[in-house]
Amino acid sequence: MDSSVRLGRIAGVEVGLHWSLAIVFVLIVWTLAGQVLPAVVPDQSQSAYWLVSAFAAFLFYVSLLSHEMGHALVARRLGVKVDGITLWIFGGVARLRGDAASPSAEAKIAIAGPIVSLVLAILFGGITFALDATAGPPLVEGACAWLAGSNGLLLLFNLIPAFPLDGGRLLRAWLWQRSGDRYRATSSAARLGRICAFLLIAIGLASLFLQGALSGLWLIFLGWFLMSAARSEATQVLMRGALAGLRVGDVMTPDPTVAPGWITVDEFMRSYLPGQRAIAFPLKTFDGDLDGLVTLHRLAQVAPEERSSRRVRDFGTGMAEVAKASPNEQVIAVLDRFPQSDEGQMLVLDGGKLVGTLSPTDVTRALRSRRVSS
Repeated sequence: MDSSVRLGRIAGVEVGLHWSLAIVFVLIVWTLAGQVLPAVVPDQSQSAYWLVSAFAAFLFYVSLLSHEMGHALVARRLGVKVDGITLWIFGGVARLRGDAASPSAEAKIAIAGPIVSLVLAILFGGITFALDATAGPPLVEGACAWLAGSNGLLLLFNLIPAFPLDGGRLLRAWLWQRSGDRYRATSSAARLGRICAFLLIAIGLASLFLQGALSGLWLIFLGWFLMSAARSEATQVLMRGALAGLRVGDVMTPDPTVAPGWITVDEFMRSYLPGQRAIAFPLKTFDGDLDGLVTLHRLAQVAPEERSSRRVRDFGTGMAEVAKASPNEQVIAVLDRFPQSDEGQMLVLDGGKLVGTLSPTDVTRALRSRRVSS
């Protein structure tokens, strides 16, 4: 879940917005200004409805961000790296790199968000009662009541035992504690998550076609998202389990062909490409030092009329930017290091000497090998 707009860092955690957030923001403001607030606080000016609704929608997303910050800060305190937080159409996502070290750590990370939502629901509920007791602005009171209810619903929804929701993560922690097997617990929690997703989709379809309620569409999309997320997260966790104990040196492609970066693209294609199955080549300088990495995809994009005059190095990635690993590192420790560019290729260096390359294909091959052997 990548951010379309980066807001900066809060308490050291990078926060961003996904473009889909704008859709829900507009829907929330439109629903509050057109239906909810006029129903509970009639006879107010239209501009007042829209202004208070916009501010309430903003505070709702502040609440979502606070929920995810709860997860992120507790995760970081327990040793789990946090890539950032993204707010999007279905709420928020705290992107954690890796898994908790124990069932208790998993439970603490999972419950942190719902606790924040509970505190916010109580806070907005308290403000609502205070405004009512002091005859405060009725529109503000109505907005605070809606925010209290929204945070309460957010709390209850996230406690549904459907992985990867917070309730599903609490269930996984409990199963993990009982069985001592993180991966079996993940598989069981993900299975229940998919069952809950199917139920949401079924309820949504029934609401849409039997009652004509457009809210059924929301349940369908939410169920689809939960199903996809459960499958994706379970696959990631189970993959890391299958790779446990494997070193980069066990998986890498050893002794790759190193091409001179100073030759032309045309000469490279004539002299180095025939008979090679590699999709990326480490490069060397005239003195024999490593000079980076180039992919066949980049070279194929060079115009034919330029291939005889442009050097291979002109289209490569320099050593400072190339992803690197050590042969003694655990494979699961470098999974997040695979680059989006360079066809996912990583150079494996042992004391500064090139000993191999690592790619997602190498990892997939190792997974298949382990699956067959087991």
